[in-house]
Amino acid sequence: MASALSERLSRLVKSMRGQARITESNVQDMLREVRMALLEADVALPVVRDFVARVKDRALGAEVANSLSPGQVLVSIVHKELAATMGAGISDINLATQPPAVILMAGLQGAGKTTTTAKLAKHLIERRKKKVLTVSADVYRPAAIEQLKTVTKQAGAEWFPSTPDQKPHDIALAAIDYARKHFFDVLLVDTAGRLAIDEALMAEIRDLHATLKPIETLFVVDAMQGQDAINTAKAFKEALPLTGIVLTKLDGDSRGGAALSVRQITGAPIKFAGVSEKIDGLEVFDAERHAGRVLGMGDIVALVEEVQRGVDIDAARKLADKVKSGEHFDLNDFLAQISQMKKMGGLGGLLDKLPAELAAKAGQADMGKAEKDVRRMEGIIHSMTPLERRKPDLIKASRKRRIAAGAGVQVQEVNRMLNQFEQMRDMMKKMKGGGMMKMMKRLAGKKGMPGMGGMGF
Repeated sequence: MASALSERLSRLVKSMRGQARITESNVQDMLREVRMALLEADVALPVVRDFVARVKDRALGAEVANSLSPGQVLVSIVHKELAATMGAGISDINLATQPPAVILMAGLQGAGKTTTTAKLAKHLIERRKKKVLTVSADVYRPAAIEQLKTVTKQAGAEWFPSTPDQKPHDIALAAIDYARKHFFDVLLVDTAGRLAIDEALMAEIRDLHATLKPIETLFVVDAMQGQDAINTAKAFKEALPLTGIVLTKLDGDSRGGAALSVRQITGAPIKFAGVSEKIDGLEVFDAERHAGRVLGMGDIVALVEEVQRGVDIDAARKLADKVKSGEHFDLNDFLAQISQMKKMGGLGGLLDKLPAELAAKAGQADMGKAEKDVRRMEGIIHSMTPLERRKPDLIKASRKRRIAAGAGVQVQEVNRMLNQFEQMRDMMKKMKGGGMMKMMKRLAGKKGMPGMGGMGF
């Protein structure tokens, strides 16, 4: 995520909160810092000028001058203008047409078009309940066709075959004919990319657009490209009537300039953001929430959604029933809890959505070690026999040595994991006995949950 931009703006926000009153002088100081933060993040100069002018007009207005907490109002203004720059509100995919709705994916090679095509297919299947077909019109890179076949299968969609000796125009016609005959709701067309913009690429994609008449033409851009993203956006805007933008690699160490620039340069709304390499790592873009992340305010809504998606409600209910009935909490249950956390993006993924101050208190610097600890614990449990997982009390010295050898760790690590499991099991027993509220009150004064200390919780 736009770490450098976030850091700079977060420091600025913190310093402005301490201001007792707003003057033209300290507004100028603030704007200078904002300008530097945006330029360092590779935001296009015209966008920076426009942004700074809008913030200045509002900051020197009556709403700040008469405020009892001018620092907070300034933070609010920066947040609102960041969101406005990226396009206020949410702009989801448009499928209001006679099926199949054709979506054309455009962008340079390496921007993540092929993976994004599969991610979008999964999104449309799961969130919009659509029957989706994908096809690759990239005949210049044979690996692209095979890659789309692989990721489409992972997404649960259907793939239409194409070969490098075919013409993109013919592939498009065959795919849309197949989609109509087999009653597909959506056809996703992955197009060829180049390492740089050239006329041959633009002529080809213009022809595809004319042939397919897509309801959506999505420009896929790498958020780490910086100023290059602006030049690419201009070229594609001139060649195609873009209806939306997909920002990829927002989870990388990018400076974040693309997110603040492409919306204004193209005039097309940012519709999706790629937030991880996983096939489900695509989010509907919400400018206000992204602005909050950039300012270090976190994204609690996204965190809640992540938990809702990642938690297996049936499994959680079964575990609760098991504990209530008096059955023992075993290592299979412990492993299931670890798996649930991984589905939610791991510790790092969850902390990334917390406000900066909370994330720091949670020990973000130790996340790398904590993630390794979690993986090590998984490896140790996987090295056990089914009987040992069901009856951990059987695990004595000789079994510990065998498990340690199987997991590639020292015996001390096995002992440490078993101690953490014991603490978790004790906690479950207290829950069974109706002491849940008492236990929670005791935990409120402690740093973390029992049994999770070694995991960085």
